[in-house]
Amino acid sequence: MNWQEVCADPHLHDLPYKIELNEQGQILMSPVRLYHSAFQGEIILNCDAFSMKPRIKELLAVIPAAEPQIELCGWVKTCRDSGSLCFIEITDGSCLAGLQVIAEPSLNNYESEVRRLSTGCAVKVCGRLTASPAKGQAVELRAESLSVIGLADPENYPLQKKRHSFEFLRSISHLRPRTNAFGAVARIRSELNFAIHRFFREQGFIQVHTPIITTSDCEGAGEMFTVTALTAEQLRQPEPFQQDFFGRRAGLTVSGQLQAEIFALSHGRVYTFGPTFRAENSNTSRHLAEFWMLEPEMAFCDLSDDMEIAEALIKDLVGTVLRNCADELDLFERFISKGLLNKLETVLSQPFARMTYSEAVAALEHADRKFDFPVQWGTDLQSEHERFLCEELTGRPLIVTDYPKQIKPFYMRLNDDGRTVAAMDILVPGIGELVGGSQREERLDLLEGRMCAAGLDMEEYSWYLDLRRFGSVPHAGFGLGFERLVQFVTGMSNIRDVIPFPRTPGSAPC
Repeated sequence: MNWQEVCADPHLHDLPYKIELNEQGQILMSPVRLYHSAFQGEIILNCDAFSMKPRIKELLAVIPAAEPQIELCGWVKTCRDSGSLCFIEITDGSCLAGLQVIAEPSLNNYESEVRRLSTGCAVKVCGRLTASPAKGQAVELRAESLSVIGLADPENYPLQKKRHSFEFLRSISHLRPRTNAFGAVARIRSELNFAIHRFFREQGFIQVHTPIITTSDCEGAGEMFTVTALTAEQLRQPEPFQQDFFGRRAGLTVSGQLQAEIFALSHGRVYTFGPTFRAENSNTSRHLAEFWMLEPEMAFCDLSDDMEIAEALIKDLVGTVLRNCADELDLFERFISKGLLNKLETVLSQPFARMTYSEAVAALEHADRKFDFPVQWGTDLQSEHERFLCEELTGRPLIVTDYPKQIKPFYMRLNDDGRTVAAMDILVPGIGELVGGSQREERLDLLEGRMCAAGLDMEEYSWYLDLRRFGSVPHAGFGLGFERLVQFVTGMSNIRDVIPFPRTPGSAPC
């Protein structure tokens, strides 16, 4: 049977294993590859395919007809000695569940090492994967050999079999990924990252890597970290940055938007996704000094198009997590945020609500409750206002449009009323603002006026103005805070707990 015949046989396309061909066109199926891909139900025809050893996620997904010999490496989650057997739960980070290993006294290191295993020890187990007679697990691993790769002294290892507070875990950020909650956050974060690239690829976007070091302050707030090669003494000299590495003042980027606009006006649809930085001295559960931003930019696109693609993106990402991260979401539903699943399913089942900023302010002014921050037209909405609007007033994600021009950046397109700009924010329950976007000002004279009013150096931004001088078109984009998205889908309340290495005022461990 050759590869053409395999492709033509409809019965083979439903088999839950990989099919491979050797150089002679013979079909090969090895036990390791069978279990490595069984959960995906895929057929791969590739005689040169490379496949790493199966992980616990794949092993738990099948009930073996035979008892394949496997090798598993991981860390001990629990170890229970029944006297005649040791029951060891192994985890490898691939999923929330662990795999139970049955170790018998016949192992040559049973007394010297196996019975002394404790939480956190690293081991390699070789044995046979068998159907498990116990409840709650489909398979177990019968150990034929068990090697201890790394010990974790239980007297000193800070993670034991008990619940630890998030505050304590923040103090050991190098070990907290080993816990259930933070391991689940990492997997969901990875799933969302992959889904973002898939979504934009399917929509015809290309990714642009915008610079980390920049001389442009996109938001105009002056909260950039300075990047310099000068000594402290040189910095005290007059006009020190003229002698610096770049010949001018440079900083860590607060946004890749302006640079992404360059490529949007040559490639149509682009996005940038990477770390951004704010030197804002805020020590709250909502602020980070380093965080990730997703920023698509689209030529020949207005505010309406911008809102449509932002809503479609959020729905796609939430749906992906619901499909692919059920165990992790169940953990967060039970222990972190009751009602999380219903909140996420609401995102998919209903269109996002919409209202203008003026309508939002009117609704807040007539709300039967007192806010900590007063509400009036012309001021920015605070988190308490945003959450009231999407949690209590609409009960679903809400898009607010047409903000006053004085509270929005210079690049947003001025509306015909002369008072508001073509801006939109997407507010979601539990978070507030998740997305901020706008149609960009494509008219040169109006953009120059906004920049002058903001006190920007026109010479420094001459390259940005050139985009309007030569082939300017209507275009729009938005920024989505990735950590806020992870918070939204996990229910985690502190933004420091959804990024692997949080950077905050006075704290930059690891």
